[in-house]
Amino acid sequence: MNKFLLSCCAIAGALLSFSSSSFAETLNVYTYDSFASDWGPGPKIKANFEKECGCDVNFVTVDSSVGILSRVQLEGKSSEADVVLGLDLNLMQKAKQTGLLADSGVDTSHVVTPTPWTDPVFVPFDQGYFAFIYNSETLSSPPTSLQDIIENQNLRVIYQDPRTSTPGLGLLLWMRAVYGDKAADAWATLAKHTVTVTKGWYDGYSLFLKGESDVVLSYTTSPAYHVVAEGKHQYKAAPASEGFYPQVEVAAMLKNAPHPALAKQFMSFILTSGFQSTVATGNWMFPVIKQDKPLPAVFNTLPKPTKVLTLDADEVAHQRKAWINEWLEATTR
Repeated sequence: MNKFLLSCCAIAGALLSFSSSSFAETLNVYTYDSFASDWGPGPKIKANFEKECGCDVNFVTVDSSVGILSRVQLEGKSSEADVVLGLDLNLMQKAKQTGLLADSGVDTSHVVTPTPWTDPVFVPFDQGYFAFIYNSETLSSPPTSLQDIIENQNLRVIYQDPRTSTPGLGLLLWMRAVYGDKAADAWATLAKHTVTVTKGWYDGYSLFLKGESDVVLSYTTSPAYHVVAEGKHQYKAAPASEGFYPQVEVAAMLKNAPHPALAKQFMSFILTSGFQSTVATGNWMFPVIKQDKPLPAVFNTLPKPTKVLTLDADEVAHQRKAWINEWLEATTR
């Protein structure tokens, strides 16, 4: 083969490659930054789905789940998002009220969540429970209840802002579920020994790891990360005799998704092993479908709730702003 023919073949091959990549559709997924980070499950999920769809997956990240919803609301019907991934139980009703989301069409009858899943819009992708984490090497008498954390004035506490953080909002509802109309008094008591309230989970957890607090708001599954990824066993989730408040993270597709067929395919993909197998050691939460491969052994040692505390979704949507104002007033007395 002469040089001219070789050159023509090379050019043709390059053009073919360029043409196929240029015409591949791009699925835009709005999510929070840690999900799409190099150490999160996002890269593996992206690679696994791209093998199936012949498309490109583009994660558009914001700093929190609350931020995802705010961005979609701001963009409205002109949003470039096909799928939003990372909202949770406590934001679902508010998200539905935007009128921007479509039914998923996904059969979720086989998912395992704290309560049976029947929602037609949202597809759950992981689950866990909010908890306070402590270092057993530095805290000799750890709390055994939420009440202990609230009332022990010698305990240095860090938690997240319920206006900007999913765990912070979870704590707001956990407090309300336990204390009811006396929640304001509990917040005022907690404020007396709170080190700081951070905007997001990462900031608060980082301060805790530096020794700035005795406990930090996170998840019952957080110790699993330290055991599996770092070989450290001193981080524990404090029990909660009153019961734990759950978090179920969810995804939804937009009514005006630029690529509706891809969005529907991705929503179904969420409940397959290509997605679910990345959850436990990528997002450090429990998957929502039964796994063929057992989870790391540490997941069997994590605290299990004797009681699951939940509030009615409509009540949360209606009262959320009032409860946040209650928290603000109580903690700034």
